[in-house]
Amino acid sequence: MKKLKRKLRYGMIGGGRDAFIGAVHRMAANLDGQMELVAGCFSSDPERSLLSGQDLYIDPARVYASYEEMAKIEAAKPAEERLDFVSIVTPNFMHFPVAKCFLQAGFNVICDKPMTFDLKEAKALKKIVAKSGKVFALTHNYTGYPMVKEARDMVKKGKLGDILKIVAEYPQDWLLSALEADDQKQAAWRTDPKRAGASCAVGDIGTHAENLAHYITGLEIDAIMAEFTSFVPGRTLEDDGNMLLRYKGGAKGVLYASQISAGEENALSIRVYGTKASIEWHQENPTDLIVKYPGKPREVLKRGQGYLSKAAQNACRTPPGHPEAFLEAFANIYRAASEAIADEVLGKYPRKSGYDIVTVDDGLYGMAFIDTCVKSAQANKWIKFPKL
Repeated sequence: MKKLKRKLRYGMIGGGRDAFIGAVHRMAANLDGQMELVAGCFSSDPERSLLSGQDLYIDPARVYASYEEMAKIEAAKPAEERLDFVSIVTPNFMHFPVAKCFLQAGFNVICDKPMTFDLKEAKALKKIVAKSGKVFALTHNYTGYPMVKEARDMVKKGKLGDILKIVAEYPQDWLLSALEADDQKQAAWRTDPKRAGASCAVGDIGTHAENLAHYITGLEIDAIMAEFTSFVPGRTLEDDGNMLLRYKGGAKGVLYASQISAGEENALSIRVYGTKASIEWHQENPTDLIVKYPGKPREVLKRGQGYLSKAAQNACRTPPGHPEAFLEAFANIYRAASEAIADEVLGKYPRKSGYDIVTVDDGLYGMAFIDTCVKSAQANKWIKFPKL
């Protein structure tokens, strides 16, 4: 099989000085040594963008004052210099215009989640991706964990039987106080409806819990009953969300996302209950997958072991007993996306066997989840999940 004989060249939009997630993306992209950051518009402030480029040793000629300028100039470069993809790590409200700009300029795109500002933009982006023929991958990084892939494989192979119930939760405590009042950067934009969208906690972390449930089980949501609360006085968007889910086929779900849960750091977890067995996975202890059976001792499957599925083994980067976690899982997202992007560069995209990436369809589904939760919380009633 023909393979690309060089590193993929990429540019970054956002992720400049003091931006947490931009540094995470760069470390993830760099872990396998298959990609090289060569250009960027790292801030909406031209001077800050230039300084961020200096921090990263980027050629000043390829550090841009705006993403529009970057797309125009980079698209005109010769094939041996041209970017293979861009990575978008901006606040939510910029995802759609940036992705649209670069897709229409002929670039592949890796984008942070949630995919867009609202559902209308998500529907429009799906059409743009389809028309472009380019790769679009969303960084729902928790799908990169080996034991999440093992959980998915177990469900696919029917080891749990028919799925009856899903319980997913994502509690944090970092917004327990009004950090946005002190203009803390992350809190300021995530609690601002003009930049974050119609939801804070559910749009930020609840969408991760939903994506994890969807990735593992493949079940489609039929209807949602949601309750949103803003516990911190003066906060416009919710900092706590509780959802009941009805899935097509009869399964039930409970999902909650909270950013005011004292003492919780990043406690994403999921439990999936079937007619034969259940599984349980915790992001803060990601190397274990707990499998439970009625009337039998529970099992604890460990990452790196030969008894795991091929998908799980391929996602492991160190031998058994050697810890690996967040950055390695994030790097698995970039590695999977790079396979699709390399195929696109070689004119072989898409391959029949597909790719283990979170697609524009998944992103659209996630935005529909957020939109349905918001409508349900506002109306205080069950809302049907839309047809997409």
